[in-house]
Amino acid sequence: MTLLSTHPRLIGLLYIFLSATGFGAMPIFARFAYADGVDLPSMLFLRFALAGALMASIMFARASHWPRGRNLWLLVAMGALGYAGQAFCYFAALQYASAGLTALLLYLYPIIVTLLSALISGRRLSHRRLLAVLAALAGTGLAVGGSLAGSLPGIILGIGAALIYSIYILVGERVTKAEGAIASGTVVMLSGGVVYGLLVLWRAPSWPASYGGWIAVGSIALLSTVLAIVGFFAAMQRLGAADAATFSTLEPIVTIVLAALFLSEGIGAWQAVGGALILCAVIVLARSGETEESTSAHPR
Repeated sequence: MTLLSTHPRLIGLLYIFLSATGFGAMPIFARFAYADGVDLPSMLFLRFALAGALMASIMFARASHWPRGRNLWLLVAMGALGYAGQAFCYFAALQYASAGLTALLLYLYPIIVTLLSALISGRRLSHRRLLAVLAALAGTGLAVGGSLAGSLPGIILGIGAALIYSIYILVGERVTKAEGAIASGTVVMLSGGVVYGLLVLWRAPSWPASYGGWIAVGSIALLSTVLAIVGFFAAMQRLGAADAATFSTLEPIVTIVLAALFLSEGIGAWQAVGGALILCAVIVLARSGETEESTSAHPR
């Protein structure tokens, strides 16, 4: 037996790393897509429509079981309401608050998920786990950087985006255990594609003007949607919602590194400190999880 097969938590960590890489690369691909003339609604429609079509093709080719009944409607709501609502609150918040404050408020979701998950399960949070989540939040604040100015509507909308995403994750944890990561991700992507498709029909779309733009949009669909969403769902099956959410704070580190490599954006000292804080929190949380597994396997 291999190390990965005997340690499902390690597989979960691998999945969350792939997911964080996909999500973290999305702002880079989006920059190239915007530069090619694509507007936000059109990009979001192409993102979910292309990803959903690919996943549906895989489902049909494998003759996979499609979710039904209550789980199906929960997944539809996750895609149609969860993603749409979170995106609306996030981009609306940018009109009333700085990008730095808006991003920081969104990244409140790991601690919200951790607290709600503990409340729902009735499980007591260890001090180490709570400190790791707070360290990840502080590191995210430093990594995001920029001005933290904003008015009350921007703060409310930013917190709203975090709350909606937190509920999305907690619902996804329960449904994914029953339906699997691939089937769950497929329904979420198709539902998001329908919502943004209606939005594109309501207003004139703006498609990519060149092959480069289509490559950027295709990368968003394949890497930042299929890989990212399915990877996150697969990680939740093995790590739980709270740990998967906290480990996903690796996303801003990926974005910063890729921006430095491909957009020639410098990495500031505080960003480096923030990245180090996030990495420390991830390591502590990973070791904490391994300790808990060992204790449960060998009770005293």
